[in-house]
Amino acid sequence: MSGLQSLIILSRDFTNFTGHLLNTQNCFRMKMYILIKETVPEGFAILAAAHASLAAYLRFADESETKEWLSGPFYKVICKVTEQEFEKAKGFEDHVVLTESALEGAEVAIAFKPRTEWPKAFRFYRLYK
Repeated sequence: MSGLQSLIILSRDFTNFTGHLLNTQNCFRMKMYILIKETVPEGFAILAAAHASLAAYLRFADESETKEWLSGPFYKVICKVTEQEFEKAKGFEDHVVLTESALEGAEVAIAFKPRTEWPKAFRFYRLYK
């Protein structure tokens, strides 16, 4: 292989690598929020988070944002919210609300379509720990 052929291969590989980095950087910002009511017992909260993630994926699977989210590390942010925060969050677009039959059909979680930009309120929700 000549020096020029090696240089062309390295150049092509670098272009592919930097293209991958650009795609990855965009995905780092792409995330799904899942809000769990603070009144939900811990065991049910874990179950609700898992179901919420799947429900949001199924609801928004054909959306371009969801496809982009799936091409990366598909980040999820799980937050614990008050009843008032939960009700206010239902006013934001592109979400699915989950209920729990073992808790008499109570609303327990709300999951949002993955996106890069979020309403200001999302910055103030407490992470579920």
